[in-house]
Amino acid sequence: MKPITKLLLTLLPIFLISACTPRPLDAFAMNEKIGRGVNLGNALEGPTEGAWGLTLEEEYFQLIADQGFDAVRVPIRWSAHAAKTAPYIITPDFFERIDWVIENSLERELVVIINFHHYEEMFVDPQREEEHFLALWRQVAERYQDYPQELIFEILNEPHDVLTNFAWNKLLFKALDVIRETNPERMVIIGPGKWNNLNELKFLELPEDDRNIIVTFHYYEPFEFTHQGASWAEGSEDWLGRTWEATNYQMASVDADMFSAAVWAEKHNRPIYLGEFGAYSRADMESRARWTAYVARKAEENGFSWAYWEFGAGFGVYDRSQQKWVPPLLEALLPPGK
Repeated sequence: MKPITKLLLTLLPIFLISACTPRPLDAFAMNEKIGRGVNLGNALEGPTEGAWGLTLEEEYFQLIADQGFDAVRVPIRWSAHAAKTAPYIITPDFFERIDWVIENSLERELVVIINFHHYEEMFVDPQREEEHFLALWRQVAERYQDYPQELIFEILNEPHDVLTNFAWNKLLFKALDVIRETNPERMVIIGPGKWNNLNELKFLELPEDDRNIIVTFHYYEPFEFTHQGASWAEGSEDWLGRTWEATNYQMASVDADMFSAAVWAEKHNRPIYLGEFGAYSRADMESRARWTAYVARKAEENGFSWAYWEFGAGFGVYDRSQQKWVPPLLEALLPPGK
């Protein structure tokens, strides 16, 4: 056998493996792949799944994929399913439930984002909870280290209260270090303090040398419109009847907010994911649809991926009782032909 032939035969398996292994996407390419998504809210972030009226069903993943969404964001209250003392072991059956969610998403070619949601103890006493939080993340990161790149981690939903911007910046670096021990290239989503408020982006600190990060913010402005009648928002009964008519002033306000996020993203060379936006069901449907469409299109115009809040509960784009999509909201999110 000629030396060159022998060399080619030696290299062929390596070439075939390399050709069949997808190259990791950079943060901007992955953010583009996230595209247009929906939150599976009011399920796994409740005290227990089903406590808030929604239990995830396999058919939901197929519905979401068939309708043309690109991704799902899965809010998860890990802290309610783990021991309260070291080593803070996560309950095996809960881990298996999350496995099921991730695998159902990936099987349907949906990017899936798992986060830490409603970790209420962290917002009251972050110093006391730090060890617990990092131990939970270590378990999550280790379990999913070999999953495809289409599984994305989000460190913590809406840091606020005692978890100030200063405290959050310190904690996110520590959590990221834990994740990187086993997931050096996995994409991680991180948002600013004060409930992931876009106005807090200027205080967000990130490691410059880690470019596998997508930055998120949440958008519910004007709040008295999007949360009118919401039982958890103090004074919200007084806001009932607020409308969103797409006036010049109303549109300009959204434009300015999205532009400010885009300016920050350009300055810091980071992609942006609008991880939550939505208007509660007690607002009139016409206003909800107008607002949702306008926010979604402005996000897209600025190069942001997005996830609507949420699938099938109080903000829902899917009516579970009728087993059908809500046409005005669905068309606002996914216009026909676009």
